[in-house]
Amino acid sequence: MFAVIKTGGRQYRVVPEDVLEITKIAGEVGTIVQLGDVLVLGGETPVLGTPTVAGASVAAEVLQHKRGPKIISFKKRRRKNSKRKRGYRDEITVLRITEILADGKSPTVGPRPKREKVVAKSADDSAEDAAPKPAAKKAPAKKAAAKAEAKPAAEAKKAPAKKPAAKKAAKPKADKE
Repeated sequence: MFAVIKTGGRQYRVVPEDVLEITKIAGEVGTIVQLGDVLVLGGETPVLGTPTVAGASVAAEVLQHKRGPKIISFKKRRRKNSKRKRGYRDEITVLRITEILADGKSPTVGPRPKREKVVAKSADDSAEDAAPKPAAKKAPAKKAAAKAEAKPAAEAKKAPAKKPAAKKAAKPKADKE
């Protein structure tokens, strides 16, 4: 079953478990909101609204509120030394459609529980991680020693510095008499 809903001046075709971004609506993150402007209920026998389907609504869970990408509006008038630059970001609500309701029913599905974060490593794991760390510190010291050995070899390969050009001998001036 699908529905076509209208919100924020736009129309969306939705099915349960769809995730969509719409213009910001009121509602806390994790709550269920009902969208009442249903234009079409689809399925085996589609129902078209005039303009909306009476008693139909769509229940959705608010996942997050965020801001959209920055949009720059730049206007310039040639040869008039006139230009204007303005920008804005849309406020967006991310929704997950939980169910499509008909005949004035209320939502039966609640919000999903949040996922638990990964627990920090135990003491046994941290002891194993501590052992490799000193070995990692010794490795750079070896590289430094290798660089010190490579320096004299590099200096030997360098071409000797150029000698300055010899100055030309000045010609003696002839005396005029």
